[in-house]
Order: sequence, then C-alpha cells, then structure tokens
Amino acid sequence: MPIEPVAQLAPALLDSGAGPASLFGASFREGYVGSIIAVSLYVSLTAVALSTLVSVPAAVAIGLTEFPGKGFVKSVVNTGMGFPSVVVGLVVLFAVSNQGPLGSLELIFTREAMIMSQFVLATPPITAISLAAVSGVDDGVRDAARVLGGTRIDVALVVIKEARYGIATAVLAGFGRAVSEVGSVLIVGGNITSADGISKTRTLTTAIQLEARQGRYETAMILGAVLVALVLTVNAVVVRFGDRGVAG
Repeated sequence: MPIEPVAQLAPALLDSGAGPASLFGASFREGYVGSIIAVSLYVSLTAVALSTLVSVPAAVAIGLTEFPGKGFVKSVVNTGMGFPSVVVGLVVLFAVSNQGPLGSLELIFTREAMIMSQFVLATPPITAISLAAVSGVDDGVRDAARVLGGTRIDVALVVIKEARYGIATAVLAGFGRAVSEVGSVLIVGGNITSADGISKTRTLTTAIQLEARQGRYETAMILGAVLVALVLTVNAVVVRFGDRGVAG
C-alpha cells in the first residue's frame, strides 16, 4: 500500500483536528476513533497477555511430560481453536449476569467481561501452536541440557528459547483471533458509547459492523484499514523482538 495516501488519512483517523473529523462524508465526534482504538487495544492486548501467561507454560508442561491421555488433551486443545465465538460470549454472559456465579462483581457490559471472552478465545490457538512448536524441538536439545546438569526448569527454558519463533507465531495467532472478534464482544460488551460519543465497550470490529449495517461502507472500510494497520504493527513489533533475541 502506498505510504502517501495513508499519511494523508492519518490525521483524520486519529481525530487530531480542532473539531470532528469527516471521513468520506461520515462525521465523527472528536476522540471517537481514538477511543475505539484504545478500547480495542486494551481489551485484546490484556486478554492475549493473560492467555500467554497461561498457555505457554501449559504447552511446555504438556510437551515435555509423558502421561496417560496426552493425545486426548492435545485433541481437546486443537478442538478449542474452532470453538464458536458466540457460544463463548453466551457462556461468559451467563457467568457475569446477575444470576451467574460472577454476578456480584457487576461485570456485565464491561471491558473486563470482553477481556474474559477474548481470553477464552485466544487461549486454544496460543496453546495449540505453542505446543506444536515445543514438540518440534529436537530431543537432542533436551538431552544436552540434562547432560549439562540442567533442572527441569532449565530444560524448559532451553526448549522455550529454541521454540521462540513458534511461540511468537502462537501469540500473534491469539491476538488476531482476539482483535478480530465481533460476536462474543457484542454479547458481553454491548457496543456502548457515552453521550459524547466516546467508546466504553465499542471496539473497531463492532464499530465496523455498526457502520456497515447502517450503510456507511466508506467509513467501515476506513475503520477496517485501521484494524489491519494495528494488526500489522503488532506483528512487526513481535518479529522485531524475535530478531533482537537472535542477535542477542
């Protein structure tokens, strides 16, 4: 994509002018686009970070341990990658509703509920792809670590280092699943904005769905371009981090 047109659109996309920005005839209140970008990043990055903290250790533990039913566990993890997002949304909605086990926390139609749903959706792909990366590490690497007197934690760290690109790919896949989600975040978040147009639980994906449903296709395409740009930026950051790790 040429850089010049993107650069020309950037001020409008970020609502950086003195008044509301006008995008192909669709006027946004000041701060609207920036607020939905902020909500999208906050919810998705938090969910993926939490999921990574759970998924990667689980993948390493499963990959380095032999136990009865290991194949079944792998099948369950792989099946979770295709779990319907609307079902996840319904389960989380029940959990945080007044009648649910978490009803006392009053999480319904909040960003925290959206994080919960995206956490559930991101965990299976991060776990499955990380598990595949860990399982793909040559047995000689593990044996060498053990021969040198390494503990189980030392062996796990060596395996993680060898599988870092696969794990990075897993995190990116989880982020892509989370940030592109529509169904579950609509159910548990409600696509809410405040009276002044600032997003409370509206994300880029739900905003795109709303704009397209109301026939403002040009605006929906602009928001879609912003979403793609965010995903590409996160991908570039992760790849860059991995390259620095190799250089180090």
